Amino acid sequence: MTELTTLCYIEKDSRYLMLHRTSREHDINHDKWIGVGGHFEDNESPDECLLREAREETGYTLTHFVPRGIVTFISGTGVTEYMHLFTADDFTGSPVPCDEGELEWVEKDRIESLNIWAGDRIFLRLLKENEPFFLLKLVYDGNGRLVQAVLNGKEIDVSG
Repeated sequence: MTELTTLCYIEKDSRYLMLHRTSREHDINHDKWIGVGGHFEDNESPDECLLREAREETGYTLTHFVPRGIVTFISGTGVTEYMHLFTADDFTGSPVPCDEGELEWVEKDRIESLNIWAGDRIFLRLLKENEPFFLLKLVYDGNGRLVQAVLNGKEIDVSG
């Protein structure tokens, strides 16, 4: 099965708006901290999906966003996800409750201490280092363990 998704890290005052996924017990991201985003609807482009998902999950309308990369997730369970990764630094609107969990502005330096996926640590580091648009492939073993990462065609170490 193939899935198309977006994920965005909305930035304000050296913090990212993070979503602690607590609402759905059988969610693959249950108890993880992630950015905001979700699955494409029929005939949506990546930017249309991003804007819709951000508005639905946060109440914010993004007014400035940048595509940062495409992340291919191989789940090890038969699902391959192609995630369009964005950052945003300007928005309008007022926050709304999110039915997928709790939204919280988190200092960027504190994100590493949160319960995040091993692969997310890699692309969050790339965002922090202002890496130009990148292609990242993350291969998991089906039990949530990252077994391979390939950045722009070159394998990188995932042992640490």
